Amino acid sequence: MAEQTADPQLPAARIPAAEIPGYVDRMRSGERRAIASVITELERLSAAAPALLQALQPHLGHALVIGLTGPPGAGKSTLVNAIIAHLRKQGRTVGVVAVDPSSPISGGAILGDRIRMTAALDDDGVFVRSLASRGYLGGLSPAAVRVIDALDGAGFDIVLLETVGTGQNEIDVAEVADIRIVIAAPGLGDDIQAMKSGLLEIADVIVVNKADRPGAEQTMQQLIGALSIRAMAADKVPVLKTSALSGEGVPELIGALEDIGKRVAAEGAIARRRRRARYLIARAAADIVAARIKAGGKEGLDPLADAVLSGTMTPDKAARRLLQE
Repeated sequence: MAEQTADPQLPAARIPAAEIPGYVDRMRSGERRAIASVITELERLSAAAPALLQALQPHLGHALVIGLTGPPGAGKSTLVNAIIAHLRKQGRTVGVVAVDPSSPISGGAILGDRIRMTAALDDDGVFVRSLASRGYLGGLSPAAVRVIDALDGAGFDIVLLETVGTGQNEIDVAEVADIRIVIAAPGLGDDIQAMKSGLLEIADVIVVNKADRPGAEQTMQQLIGALSIRAMAADKVPVLKTSALSGEGVPELIGALEDIGKRVAAEGAIARRRRRARYLIARAAADIVAARIKAGGKEGLDPLADAVLSGTMTPDKAARRLLQE
């Protein structure tokens, strides 16, 4: 392992460099305190994070990452709870990354999801971590990928990634998860229409939750019809009904996930991890661009805006000038 060096741009480490191998060993033995400590360092992207990520590399690629997204009110957290309970009966260990809305005051997660995940209580085979979305429009912050790596490195069989559920733009989960579940529910109205132009395009499985409510069959038919806008693979996307509170339909959902999981496994762990690495690089590049624009301020942008308005410079050329290419 490379020697950990202090980076003045990163928060101070709470795990000393010399103790990192021991923390990784304790994580892999199932020690919850060690798992929580490592996740905290990775979420903060502290000075210990690069060395921790490097130490975890030999242990990554085991977990199947399942993303769950959909409009608010679809019952995502309750369905996650039902999935956890079913997987635990099969003897599988489960890590959960629950991305909650950010507090407008502290920027931290509001923790609403974890409150509803009762299947995780007092179960050493389940570990739930809530993360703040921190305003990322795609529904995920880069910290989510680092936490997934921590849970994968700790040896969990399945990692469930539940997104905030803000609407059709929340599609980062497509780049991060191995399997994507899009969840809807009867009575969501315009949210179903919005899903057609965004979320449905990334779905591997579509679930109509709260299937005991009136309108469930109609919602299911709407979603099946909406799949017609997708490519030829649309007929391979299962559309299932569940009732998370009663457990109805959950075994069928698990069966569909197992079938898709077999195809995912054939891709190989490196290909799946490379997809997440590409997402992190693209996100980091976007953050750098945003930071440069913010640093330039109005004074830096106005001359370029005037040049675009006068026709002496195209927007593309102005953007390249801003980025000093």
